[in-house]
Amino acid sequence: MSNLRVGIIGLGMMGRHHVRVVRETSGVELVAVADPFGDVHGVAGPLTALESVHQLIEAGIDMAVCAVPTAQHEAVGLALAEAGVHTLIEKPIAHSVEAGERLVEAFASRGLVGAVGHVERYNPALQSLRARMADGDLGEIYQIATRRQGPFPARIADVGVVKDLATHDIDLTAWLAQSRYVGISAQTTTRSGREHEDMIAVTGRLADGTITNHLVNWLSPIKERVTVVTGEKGAFVADTLTADLTFYGNGVVDTEWASVANFRGVSEGDVTRYAIPKPEPLRTEHESFRDAVLGISDRTVSLQEGLDTLRTAEWALASAQQTDSRVMVS
Repeated sequence: MSNLRVGIIGLGMMGRHHVRVVRETSGVELVAVADPFGDVHGVAGPLTALESVHQLIEAGIDMAVCAVPTAQHEAVGLALAEAGVHTLIEKPIAHSVEAGERLVEAFASRGLVGAVGHVERYNPALQSLRARMADGDLGEIYQIATRRQGPFPARIADVGVVKDLATHDIDLTAWLAQSRYVGISAQTTTRSGREHEDMIAVTGRLADGTITNHLVNWLSPIKERVTVVTGEKGAFVADTLTADLTFYGNGVVDTEWASVANFRGVSEGDVTRYAIPKPEPLRTEHESFRDAVLGISDRTVSLQEGLDTLRTAEWALASAQQTDSRVMVS
């Protein structure tokens, strides 16, 4: 069987990594790249950097990666769908829920694979965590809390921290719990002088009763990517910067010091740091996209899931605006 022909549009900070990984992935061949601003990172190699999605389509591609700025996802995605090209769209799916709905319809009506690049799902620590949760290692799940903070990335100009970063946490939380959001409350602030928010605190509830908490910002000198899942039998801590997964079990030995025991709730038990394989998440994402196109298996983040995540992000922003409008100055 011949390799699937792949085209990539958008050769910026994420696009250049897509180029590298596609070239390293078996079963696919990078045959065309495009960016109206040219090959600024010098990744095209022997390929000519094309200028538009239409030129990319004319190269005769089976599948594409859309890594252009969020505001352009809809136009580029619709053009690829109309041409019958299976497409992986970088997150978020689109700049608005309405645009996301049009993308979902365009790919579904043509029977095409459409996926969203929520690459954090493919982090080895989260993949292992999801499997262990499914096996019942935590028992009933009580809470999922995430922290995603660090300095401002100059490459982001068209969306705020919610759609750029918090969408990762919204997606991975719903996926880990296999449950959708049914409640959201949030507060945002803008401290960097930009148009969009650069910090958010979110609390939520999933349909299965799990409560959630997300702290996300571009205002911290500390880069942190942590997911904590607390349940009946203990807590898992996944550090997606290092792809480490640690389990903190509830203790089985009673605490003899009564005044301490009264405040602990549960006792401290054994701590286990798992040795797990650590493939690059972006490569796992591309392998999943390839397999979905070939009809082998579908481990992609579907456009519908991407739309649900965007809708929840918009919900969080709306909640924050309502909160701000109720703030009283004494």
